[in-house]
Amino acid sequence: MPSAYDETNIFAKILRGEVPCYKVYEDDAVLAFMDVMPQADGHVLVLPKQPSRNILDADPDVLSALIPRVQKIARAVKKALAADGITLLQYNEPAGGQTVFHLHVHIVPRWTGVELRRHAGAMEKPEVLEAFRAKIAAAIDGA
Repeated sequence: MPSAYDETNIFAKILRGEVPCYKVYEDDAVLAFMDVMPQADGHVLVLPKQPSRNILDADPDVLSALIPRVQKIARAVKKALAADGITLLQYNEPAGGQTVFHLHVHIVPRWTGVELRRHAGAMEKPEVLEAFRAKIAAAIDGA
């Protein structure tokens, strides 16, 4: 049985404004921001504002609102960064690779011949994250 939702997880803190992020998109249902330990340049995380540990305990209505927004942001990431493709990742529970226990979807831009970096690897420089954030946010606004 999965554990209960932990209100002290880093994403809950980001949602409450207690921890800053490089926000690319926000509306009433989701927040999207740059992954500070990206697997590829322009790696974005999209999470619902409603607390859920992962997809296994999420309300179906939350999932229904989440996916169209993931699609919108993925299109903007691909366009803004001239990516060849997009990989979507969503991890559930420690054995499934989940390290932050708030439901979230990874949008990872991909280019032919470029390998992904390690999940939860090195922290990216703030100026690099801000540059990608600005490009992606502009593409979302133009969509």
